[in-house]
Amino acid sequence: KVIHRMKLWNVSFFAIKEGWKTIEMRLNDDKRSKIQTGDIIEFTNISTLETMSCLVLNIFNYKTYKDLYLNHSKVSIGYKEDEIAKPEGMLVYYSVEEINKYGVLGIEIKVL
Repeated sequence: KVIHRMKLWNVSFFAIKEGWKTIEMRLNDDKRSKIQTGDIIEFTNISTLETMSCLVLNIFNYKTYKDLYLNHSKVSIGYKEDEIAKPEGMLVYYSVEEINKYGVLGIEIKVL
């Protein structure tokens, strides 16, 4: 098993830790394209530096975040029931050029 290290914002970290966010969304760049089912991701909370290990259960490849959002429930990707899930929100993290170049991943995870 390969261990991958990633940083997470506080809100996403706790959504995963609490068990309702089960899909981590990332760009399918060189670093993330190496992730495989069965690998471990060690997340570090950017705010608190707390770490948590998760097992990769599945990997979903999409061209755009819109495609990803259409195929997964908004809660599983980190939104609360009363929130509006908009793929454009991912442009805070990644540019349109990066998304078009690499595509995106939905990484299904389970806290260990």
